[in-house]
Amino acid sequence: MFSKKKETSQIDPQQRELYEHARKRIIQKKRLFQHFIIFAVGSLFMIILNILFGLGEEITFLGAYWCVFGSMAWAFFLALHFCNVWVFSTFMGQEWTDRQMERLITKQKEEIALIQRDIDLMYPKDELIKKKEAFITRKASDTIEDTVNTNSMITMIAAAAENNALGKDNDLVWHLPDDFKRFKKLTTGHFIIMGRKTFESFPKLLPDRTHVVITRNKEYKADGAIIVHAMAEALQVAKSDNQPFIIGGGEIYAIGMEKANCIELTRVHHNFEADAFFPEIDTNVWKLEKEEFHDTDEKHKYPFTYLTYIRK
Repeated sequence: MFSKKKETSQIDPQQRELYEHARKRIIQKKRLFQHFIIFAVGSLFMIILNILFGLGEEITFLGAYWCVFGSMAWAFFLALHFCNVWVFSTFMGQEWTDRQMERLITKQKEEIALIQRDIDLMYPKDELIKKKEAFITRKASDTIEDTVNTNSMITMIAAAAENNALGKDNDLVWHLPDDFKRFKKLTTGHFIIMGRKTFESFPKLLPDRTHVVITRNKEYKADGAIIVHAMAEALQVAKSDNQPFIIGGGEIYAIGMEKANCIELTRVHHNFEADAFFPEIDTNVWKLEKEEFHDTDEKHKYPFTYLTYIRK
């Protein structure tokens, strides 16, 4: 007895299900045989009562004795039980149910594949991934921008020629000592935001200023500088400063033009060959607030003008 219980407990779920199904089928068949025996004995008993003893001869229906209709009714339920046990279980049993389920699953998979194909044609996967990444980046940027100090005077400071030239080979093409002094005076004590090339053009860190370097290179590191990967991130880093400065180069100025609300521009009155340029200043957006002209002298080969623009 103990060994039987142990053996049954070790049956896996699938085997247990098959076992239960077989047990139910055996019970159904047993009940069918019982039903048949009861039907046969009951019908014979009614015929004996009617024919031998004349019981119920006065009860007829359409010319037939009551025992005939009683036997027919009993036979109907017997046939129904037989169909349920043998016909339905044989032709529409578990195997039939499994086959129908497999056909339905296969059909659903085919429909899903067709829908997926239409979706792939309408919305290519690569484009969806790019849009998703762009959306995530935009949301992250918006979140960062929400934390930027809106009271800051974000200022772009640059020296540009008449043709907007900034420099060539990552270096200036003029030497204006007074402009250097002005740059130092304005930016000292503030955050200065720049691109990687501009940062690498410095012989050393500029004193008394916090350097924020924007680069696409996620692995880039620089001693003494804060490394970020977007303008919004740079402005968030500098949110404690009431006047952070964007100091170049050309690509950073182009991005900063949308963020800044002040431009401190030294306009060098000459045209130069260059590979980096300051963006055009749209006078519909910017108002010239102040200008200060400086002529040539023994230290300054080219005349220049300090221009201060404020966003309208």
